[in-house]
Amino acid sequence: MPKQQLIAYFDQFLALEEEEKKELLERTQERSIKRRQFVLQEGDVCHHYNFVVEGCLKMYSIDEKGTEHNLQFAAENEWMTDLGSLFSEEPSKLYIEAVEPSLIVRIEKEDLKFFFVNYPKFDRNFRVMTENKYVELQNRLLQNISSSAQERYLQFLAKYPHLSNRLPNTQIASYLGITPEFLSKIRKDLAGR
Repeated sequence: MPKQQLIAYFDQFLALEEEEKKELLERTQERSIKRRQFVLQEGDVCHHYNFVVEGCLKMYSIDEKGTEHNLQFAAENEWMTDLGSLFSEEPSKLYIEAVEPSLIVRIEKEDLKFFFVNYPKFDRNFRVMTENKYVELQNRLLQNISSSAQERYLQFLAKYPHLSNRLPNTQIASYLGITPEFLSKIRKDLAGR
């Protein structure tokens, strides 16, 4: 039961009342996503938050040379959305795509507003999630300007230990801002220690 997994996710922070669970079940949608299927494409306005029940999503941009730049991954029990597009209601500059077959539960923006107004627990939970994501992105930016590629890779392994064997080298290298060949060299050097 994918929606039950979402309820369990919220229960670990602040246990939901029966009425809150009922509303959550009614106001969310389950979606099966095929590998390489988009949840959001550049130019579309983002209208939802996505909770990953199974699988893995990535958020990325593509530069003018056609190079993909991975910004974030979300696997089981993690959230992904384009906050900028969601709140500004402007077209997204990002893509969200399934890296592997995935099952998500989606909350539309209007339903999220309903939860925030009527059930303060959700407002608190989403605020904390957003704050944590902001801190994570701030730390990642700092790593990118002050850490070596090897240090960034070790930090990636610490943050995403469950994904290091699930993602292709090209995806990890894109996230780290290096070539797949350089990532292979880093892995070889670390294995030789």
